[in-house]
Amino acid sequence: MVREERSGEAMAAPQRVTWAVLLGRWIDFARSALALPDDAEGRRLRDSVPDLIMLQAVWFALEHLDELDGAERTLGLDRAEVLIERHRAALEARWKRQGLPGLVRELVDDALRQLAAVSPR
Repeated sequence: MVREERSGEAMAAPQRVTWAVLLGRWIDFARSALALPDDAEGRRLRDSVPDLIMLQAVWFALEHLDELDGAERTLGLDRAEVLIERHRAALEARWKRQGLPGLVRELVDDALRQLAAVSPR
């Protein structure tokens, strides 16, 4: 009976479940960064974890932008643009000499593409 109630809750609020799953993955990702080598590359990756998580969170939030009313949607777009730029700049500064690793570049590009896709331009 409890299992059915929880299943019903999950079906009623899939965004909450999805956010919970993402949060769990981000926590696991952050924990795994502790095992990175203590060399320059490992420190760059470890220092980048908050930026990578934030870019993923913004990308996901933009997926649900249509659930907001007009004023909130406009504010959400503005915030998303600021957050993407802030975290992109931090990542690029961290890898200034080496260039962004492929998967990091892909994550930045995904966030920028998602912003462009939902922006009313």
